[in-house]
Amino acid sequence: MLKWIFKILFRIRGWKLYRPTPPEAYNCIMVAAPHTSNWDFVYAISALDQLGLNPRFTIKKELNRFPFGKMIENLGALWIDRSPKKGKTVKMSMTQVMAGLFKVAKEPLSLLVTVEGTRSRVSLWKTGFYYAALEAKVPVCLAFMDYKTRVTGVGACFMPSGDIEKDMAIVMDFYRDKHGKYPENFSLDERYS
Repeated sequence: MLKWIFKILFRIRGWKLYRPTPPEAYNCIMVAAPHTSNWDFVYAISALDQLGLNPRFTIKKELNRFPFGKMIENLGALWIDRSPKKGKTVKMSMTQVMAGLFKVAKEPLSLLVTVEGTRSRVSLWKTGFYYAALEAKVPVCLAFMDYKTRVTGVGACFMPSGDIEKDMAIVMDFYRDKHGKYPENFSLDERYS
């Protein structure tokens, strides 16, 4: 039901889908940027669903509560438990959790990650997505929402090489001309741009 509502809002607001979708996007870690508004989630889920990608995203298991837990799950939530495993005192990193999801997936997985980690302006992106893709041996795909052109989709994919400097330069070049709803809240990662 919510995906249907999201699709109507997507069309009413004049968004267009970027095509073609790279074939790698059906099993990947998908970077989602710019992320400057709560509306990004609505349009991104709608767009990726319309492109047939069945996007998934991680969320803390503590938020899986009635009445919203089932709704969030139907939108693509994967409930994450990072508490220490039996006999251990250290909880898993998000990078380990994301890589592990690909190891147990029974079907292709498009795991959506907001690398900025917040809707506010940040100068350093979270790079766990990169190391998770490297560990899981899956491509990184670059999903975007450009509020200036009202176009959204997946523009490029690449296999991480292990040279984060080189690979993040690809990511920065891709997002350089993308505009968030609040452009003043979007910044490239200063380490790689």
